[in-house]
Amino acid sequence: MLSADVVTAIDDLELAARLVVEGLRAGSHRSPFHGYSSEFQQHRPYRVGDDLKYLDWKLLARTDRLYTRQFRETTSMSVMLVLDGSASMAFPESGASKWRYATILAASLAHLVVSQGDAVGMLAMTGERMTYLPAKGGRPHLRSLIAALERLEPSGTWSPARGIARGAELLKRRGVVIVLSDFQDAEESTHRELRRIASHGHDVAMLQVVAPDESVFPYRGDLEFEDLETGERRLIDANAIADEYRRAFAGFLDRARATAVRDNVDYALMRTDLAPGVVLRDFLMRRGAKPGVHASGSRGAS
Repeated sequence: MLSADVVTAIDDLELAARLVVEGLRAGSHRSPFHGYSSEFQQHRPYRVGDDLKYLDWKLLARTDRLYTRQFRETTSMSVMLVLDGSASMAFPESGASKWRYATILAASLAHLVVSQGDAVGMLAMTGERMTYLPAKGGRPHLRSLIAALERLEPSGTWSPARGIARGAELLKRRGVVIVLSDFQDAEESTHRELRRIASHGHDVAMLQVVAPDESVFPYRGDLEFEDLETGERRLIDANAIADEYRRAFAGFLDRARATAVRDNVDYALMRTDLAPGVVLRDFLMRRGAKPGVHASGSRGAS
């Protein structure tokens, strides 16, 4: 796996993504996406031996009869990548920024999805501007998506709940929604929206991109800090607040992870000093280990 410094220093985003994906393929793993997407087909009377988890309990309450729900596997699965392009993602100014790291992760995921014959789309919010590409398959679409990512620059603020809701809505049908962000804005409304779209049947994942300096707070002495999104400046004694800051930031990360687990949302911490291939491999292996259906044809669904 190429190091974070090497991968993020590659100017060509398509090349960087291809190198990450080639590293992933060297350690083959079960696809984390195949067999997920399905559409409701019909009810049929319950037969002895049918899995009880496929019973339609609401229909039982109305009719006092047992029916099993059946779903049809669709020919392709759709993934929507939702990216936070707010100004805070431009941190740090030197080295690998959170934004560059997130775009490499997104481009690599798009590469993987398209290579397995499925569809991938992208919605990114940079300030008030929303950039959207619908979920499609094929190499030309992949190149267009990566080119669109490469043109974007983080700026302003973003509304996480609005971006997440819109990304899920544009999928049209049940699919996978992967949100890449530092998740430092509007914690409560963000988790509420992730929980809502998960409850509507989407497979939801949050990839939290964090720079090392945000965790370790290596600063010393009297320093002026600037909020990248609002421009507000404040003079701070870094020595005096260091311990409290580290505790607060660790608590913030713990809350994000715990809330995701509670809400049935996949969670992965993506540190920008770690090789993108390594963090993606760990994320995909966890997903691949989840129980799922990998066969075609009609089936029940929970």
